[in-house]
Amino acid sequence: MLLPYMDDRLIEAGCDEAGRGCLAGSVYAAAVILPKDYENEMLNDSKKLSEKKRYLLREQIERDALDWAVGVVTPQEIDEINILNASFLAMHRALDQLKLRPEALLIDGNRFKAYHDTPHTTVVKGDGKYMSIAAASILAKTYRDDYMMQLHQEYPQYHWDSNKGYPAKAHRLAIREYGVTPYHRMSYNLLGEGDFSLFSEQEMSGR
Repeated sequence: MLLPYMDDRLIEAGCDEAGRGCLAGSVYAAAVILPKDYENEMLNDSKKLSEKKRYLLREQIERDALDWAVGVVTPQEIDEINILNASFLAMHRALDQLKLRPEALLIDGNRFKAYHDTPHTTVVKGDGKYMSIAAASILAKTYRDDYMMQLHQEYPQYHWDSNKGYPAKAHRLAIREYGVTPYHRMSYNLLGEGDFSLFSEQEMSGR
C-alpha cells in the first residue's frame, strides 16, 4: 500500500511525467491532489499496471481527486530547452491549471526546478511510494498514450500505437526508411548510432 501523504497538515500535489525517453511526441506531466484519507489498493506506479488498469484508475482518480491537471511540452520546445527542462516545464504547466493551490509538492525523481515559492520534495521512484505521485504517473501516461494513438493515425508507418514514440526497433527502422516527422525530437539520437546522414542539412535546419 502506498503512502497517502508526506505531511498531513499540508495540501500536497504529487507530480510525475511521461514520455521523457521518447524519440517522438510531446512530454506530458500531471499534478494530482488527493484527499488525505484516500484509499485505493489498485493504485501503483503506472509502469507496473496493465493498460486496462491504468485507464480504470484514471477514471477513479479524476472522480476522487480534490484537483488534478495535465501539462504538455511540444517536441519543438523539447529541442529548444532540452528534455530535463521540458519535464519541469510540463509539471509547472500542470500546476498552473490547478484551482486548489498546493502548499507542498511531491516530485517523482531526484531533480526539480522550483515552482514559485511552493516547497517541494523530490522522491526517487516516488510513483511507487506515494499515492499522489502514482496518480500523477497514471494520468500523464494515459493522456500521453491517447495523444500518441492520435499521431499514429497520421503516421501509421512508425507504429506509435504500440511503441508510443519510444526507441523501439520498429520505430528506428521506420525512421531509416521514411525519415522524420514534425513530431520527432531532432535533438535526440534518432537512429541510435550517432548517424544522422539520412537527413539533409535542409531537413535538419527546418525542424
